[in-house]
Amino acid sequence: MLSIIIPLVIIIALIAANVRIVPQAQTYVIEFLGKYKATWNAGLHVKIPFLERIVKKISLKEQVLDFPPQPVITKDNVTMQIDSVVFCKVIDPKLYTYGVESPITGLQNLSATTLRNIIGDMELDQTLTSRDEINRRMEAILDEATDPWGIRVTRVEIRNINPPKEIEEVMTKQMRAERERRQTVLEAQAHQEAVVSRAEGDKKAKILSAEADRDAQIAMAEGRARSIQLIYQAEADGLRALREANIDEAVLKLKGIEALKDVSDGRATKIYMPSDMTNVIASLGVAGEALGIGDATAIDKAPKKQPPLAPDPCITDTTGKGGVDASITTRTINRDISQAGSQQESE
Repeated sequence: MLSIIIPLVIIIALIAANVRIVPQAQTYVIEFLGKYKATWNAGLHVKIPFLERIVKKISLKEQVLDFPPQPVITKDNVTMQIDSVVFCKVIDPKLYTYGVESPITGLQNLSATTLRNIIGDMELDQTLTSRDEINRRMEAILDEATDPWGIRVTRVEIRNINPPKEIEEVMTKQMRAERERRQTVLEAQAHQEAVVSRAEGDKKAKILSAEADRDAQIAMAEGRARSIQLIYQAEADGLRALREANIDEAVLKLKGIEALKDVSDGRATKIYMPSDMTNVIASLGVAGEALGIGDATAIDKAPKKQPPLAPDPCITDTTGKGGVDASITTRTINRDISQAGSQQESE
């Protein structure tokens, strides 16, 4: 009985020791007597003891390979350090195991040489502004070169480009000058836009003011015209009403006298001579006689005779008729008039 149990226990122990569980996203490469036999994917597997062995455990996840910075020389002989990152994954575990001795080391060296070749065809300024092109070219070259190794390069990124300190200082000065130039240009453009906006605002304000003045003048003119029209229309209506009322001449003359009274009211001296003054005077005379106002006696318009002057004893009668000499009298009167006029002028 013991002889049966011991071999059975040994067999179970050997089977348990050769049972393998492959995790997800991993694969095992199996050799049989030193020769590739199979590739185990995720799941439960049992290998033959002493005949099969697991050569390599390979992860199928995407790997991020951060290589150290590589010194490169540009086309214009500028040496700088470039740090790159390579993203890759294993697509064929058999080729990855048997295609190259050290796939990661081989990929690193291949990445460095490819980067030197690409940067060597570019100048410094082009290198600094062409990262996308460098990434694309490196990805295409590395992916094609690593196909025999069972590796697929999914992405390549240039993380850092470090030029020499002298170049950095020159680039800093250039960048500062460029920014100052842009600032000056932006300030000039802002000032120009402000001036243009202010001028447009003043223009619109003047236009609106002119339109407002025009509308106000038009409204005032329309109001004045309407007022004059209403006044003339009212006067016309009044004249039409008077004409329709059949007013006689006496009433019109009375209204004329009332109008003269209103016109003469004031401090200044005014004299109005109506065109029909004779008729007015005659009418007033008739009215006075009818009312018994004033003296209706006729006025004697004949010239009155002057009584003879008494002879002046101081004047000698040269005519022999006992009268005054007319020539002497005339001269005396003229002299008196001249003296009176001279006295008035001196006063």
